[in-house]
Amino acid sequence: MIDRESVVRRHNVTLTAPDASCPVTVGNGDFGFTADITGMQTFTAFHDQTAAYPAGRLAVNTATMTSWGWHSMPNPDGFVLDDAMSTYETPRGAVQYPDKFDMAAVFGAGVPEEYRAGTWLHVNPHRLDLGRIGLALRPHPGSQAADDPAVLDVPHQQLDLWTGTVTSAFEYEGRKMQVTTVADPQLARVAFRIESALLTAGLATVAIRFPYASTGFFHTADWAVPERHRTVLEHTGESSCVFGRTLDDTEYSVRLEWSGGRLAECEEGHHFELTAGDDTLELVVTFLPRGGADPEPGEFAAVQDRAVASWREFWQSGAAIDFSGSSDPRAADLERRVVLSQYQTAVNCSGSLPPAETGLVTNSWQGKFHLEMHWWHAAHFAAWGRPELLERSLGWYLSILESARATAQRQRYAGVRWPKAVGPEGRESPSDIGALLIWQQPHPLYLLELVYRNEKDETARQELVARYAELVEQTAEFMADFTEERDGTHHLSAPLVPAQEFYDATTTADPTFELAYWWWGLEIAQGWRERRGLQRRAHWGRVQNGLTRPHRDGGVYQAIATEPYLRRDDHPSLLCALGMVPATPLIDRDIMAATLLDVRAKWKWDSAWGWDFPVMAMTATRVGRPDLAIDSLLMDTAKNTINRVGHSTQIGSLLPIYLPANGALLAAVSLMVAGWAGGSTNCPGFPDDGTWTIRQEGFMAWP
Repeated sequence: MIDRESVVRRHNVTLTAPDASCPVTVGNGDFGFTADITGMQTFTAFHDQTAAYPAGRLAVNTATMTSWGWHSMPNPDGFVLDDAMSTYETPRGAVQYPDKFDMAAVFGAGVPEEYRAGTWLHVNPHRLDLGRIGLALRPHPGSQAADDPAVLDVPHQQLDLWTGTVTSAFEYEGRKMQVTTVADPQLARVAFRIESALLTAGLATVAIRFPYASTGFFHTADWAVPERHRTVLEHTGESSCVFGRTLDDTEYSVRLEWSGGRLAECEEGHHFELTAGDDTLELVVTFLPRGGADPEPGEFAAVQDRAVASWREFWQSGAAIDFSGSSDPRAADLERRVVLSQYQTAVNCSGSLPPAETGLVTNSWQGKFHLEMHWWHAAHFAAWGRPELLERSLGWYLSILESARATAQRQRYAGVRWPKAVGPEGRESPSDIGALLIWQQPHPLYLLELVYRNEKDETARQELVARYAELVEQTAEFMADFTEERDGTHHLSAPLVPAQEFYDATTTADPTFELAYWWWGLEIAQGWRERRGLQRRAHWGRVQNGLTRPHRDGGVYQAIATEPYLRRDDHPSLLCALGMVPATPLIDRDIMAATLLDVRAKWKWDSAWGWDFPVMAMTATRVGRPDLAIDSLLMDTAKNTINRVGHSTQIGSLLPIYLPANGALLAAVSLMVAGWAGGSTNCPGFPDDGTWTIRQEGFMAWP
């Protein structure tokens, strides 16, 4: 048995100085509260990405976000998706795709008239920053509150991963303060215990502030337009109140409960301060959607007890790994990355919706979720023996089934076509890339297959198969119909955008990764029919057997089958064809092994993304190169880092965290440890040279 508590706690996060790039987050998959060095959201300007980005500084917002907290700007022109369509000539005739969106224009060049509809539809809805709960620290009662964490002395903050508890201590004006921060494991609720004589001296109060929404690419809040939203305070008791929030058509409420003191409204709009009556103040803050059930009142101790119990259960469930006996000098850092990535994906990627690429910490792409990234965010949950954390978000696909069916019908296909970038309602975001991307199509099939294989109870398995039968069937119907048959061979034909997104959609055909993934997705669907007691679909089988083989040149695979065949930047996604995807009849293992060497030697790695390095590791594992697996996973390059709190920075403050990198790391490590059904299952991704001593338990073998 692995001493799981020791493994986890030796990687607890400790910060001894303010760092704008390293806030800490507590949450539960559907709620996230991100705090600065005080354990609250005190120094918002210090963490402001909007100011940091043009200055070339690295910062991450401290925001409060939920899966249900979304907003859309007014739409006086009544823009609809049809207003953002362009016509493409296809083998099926003229087909419309919603591609009228120009990212460069949004970033400052000005939006042309023809792109106005697509721009509004792209940036709406956007995820809301529901409010900031911080300290107001003043050198004298009534003076201006400090806005720079440099005023703090001897700061020390620890995130105890085992219990999900943040403890923050510092000195201000010669007095000590300690703040304990926890999040409820089920509710959108955060709780604090604040202990300091600063409270009764009038030098510290709790500040509650509410912003307007923002349509910016990564912006979570707009503080400059107080007239565009409303905050109504209702006192519900001596130590409780509710804030009613209205932003255009969006309404929600925020309930405060505190242990003693007085709440006052400030002259500045949407700003309130709580003055404590004692040296210890306990505060519970609950965020509620319009029409949501009002939970029981909260107390700090109860929230903390639930949080501690939930996190202990998380760490004691599923898989665990211990690298402490290894002599390879990289082992300790790999274990740190693994532990922190488990925490970050549990907080940000395990909710009821597919996650955004920056989770519940800050916004990217207005906080929308990208369905092609869902696999990288969450597939690992099943491989690590926690399939329930993956299954939480799969039901959402059922909610947009009719919308996906309408998309397929508009494009003259059978079945359902899944979108790329969406909000909760599933409406596509116009994009000349996203509207034509295809590699998200098999994802629900693969993710469901992982859940099924991890489920040991036969009754639960059959319930899963029955619940998702239509989704599986209709996804496969689209995939089969999407292929174009020419002289008995089936092709993935233009217009399409492959995972390596920089090819011309109007000419690109037969991308290597997508061909293998098409075969595997259809094979999963065939197996699910058999689990329902039905025969395999003959026409799906004809497509599988007739899929063209990927294009190769000089003994290695190329990315696509049309010129320019291979660009050596962005994602080396052709490697996914044997790595993420298991062995299929379309891919030759030896050719893929040669392709791996070619990619490693010649790729422009500064252009790659955080999930690309685990991709290489998975391919290396499947082709029998464990030495290259570990070297690829830990390649020393800027976008393959995991910082002190567990985040991977990709593009400065534009994209300061990137959760697909965390999920991909965990997926790769699980394959490297547990192998795959019918193959090696004894750490096939680690060199057998005595430098790696691995203790592991609870992993699922991959397909």
